[in-house]
Amino acid sequence: MPGSDDATGPLGRLERDGLIRAEAERYRTTRRWQGAMARAAYRLLRAGEESTDLRVPIACALVEIYGADCPDAELASLVDALAPIEAAELAPSATASSRPSG
Repeated sequence: MPGSDDATGPLGRLERDGLIRAEAERYRTTRRWQGAMARAAYRLLRAGEESTDLRVPIACALVEIYGADCPDAELASLVDALAPIEAAELAPSATASSRPSG
């Protein structure tokens, strides 16, 4: 849940950098982040990557944004912060699955 404790940690950085935004009771990804993830997924598919670990494209997208000089520990903390947010964004919502197929 978004809160003031997040202001100085990885979530605060991701929000300040325009990759996530607080919305109601949770964080949501921004268009900037979604574009970076799409490019990372495309590159990984073209390279033949078969991993289903969501952290792989997240790390690739973060390296695209922050550069290869981002320290490993910092990159790992950003991946850990983004993984549950991205997983929630990718999960089908209960309301979408309960809509009539008309």
